[in-house]
Amino acid sequence: MHIQKSFKQTGATLFLVSTPIGNLSDMTPRGIEVLKSVAVIASEDTRVTKKLCNHFEIKTPLVSYHEHNKHQKTDLMLERLAAGEDVALVSDAGMPLISDPGDQLVSKAVSAGFAVVPIPGASAALTALIASGLSTDSFFFHGFLDRQRSKRKKELLSFKDLRATLLFYESPHRVKETLSDMLEVYENRDVVIARELTKVYEEFIRGKLEDVARELPEMKGEVVLLVAGSSDEEVVDMWWEGMTLAQHVEHYRDEGMKTNAAIKQVASDLKVLRQEVYKSYHTEQ
Repeated sequence: MHIQKSFKQTGATLFLVSTPIGNLSDMTPRGIEVLKSVAVIASEDTRVTKKLCNHFEIKTPLVSYHEHNKHQKTDLMLERLAAGEDVALVSDAGMPLISDPGDQLVSKAVSAGFAVVPIPGASAALTALIASGLSTDSFFFHGFLDRQRSKRKKELLSFKDLRATLLFYESPHRVKETLSDMLEVYENRDVVIARELTKVYEEFIRGKLEDVARELPEMKGEVVLLVAGSSDEEVVDMWWEGMTLAQHVEHYRDEGMKTNAAIKQVASDLKVLRQEVYKSYHTEQ
């Protein structure tokens, strides 16, 4: 066991500094102070961070740290920490590590005994949630869904029974496709689209999935998608627990269903893709 006392430790520190998600006025004084004090800022996109630094007159050197160079740059940042230098990690917008690279650096820094100190600030997902009108008692954040439709639907199916509000990030170019998939998987739940949060064109679109999927215009900007969690009415008695897939399919065949219809019903029961049930059923036979 190791206990980190963030304000009483000695040695180098890795700071995880949150940045504004749109409105520069949301940058915290503590965040500015830390970025000015560290030896180097590891940045997802140095061009974006440079604008932030120029605005707040931060002169600290920047080094790129993104998905494609994170392995190499993680070692470099650890070397700088080992040399006694404080390092800050930032994302383009919001909290580091939330749908952004950085977990590897934090994990290795912790393992090496360096202090890791978070500097809180804006988060697009939580900012959208508190203004959504959906339940905030319990929520589940997934981040970006898969671009491939079959995989995206499989992801959505895996969250269907969660009673928590569901939060996703999505490209504005895929929002209509994703809403269509959500309508198919979640039926007509409440949905909220939060767009361009904290910026001049901030917008919240609220309604039922069916209406929003049908009427939504083309979108631009950063998007957070929120969907109401499962209700009591949606929870089904899973009488099939303990059955193999073949037994489950055969149950419906014994009731008079044809094989393909039985397979489709099992896929619906288990909230998986029909192709998976088809393949498994014929493998077991």
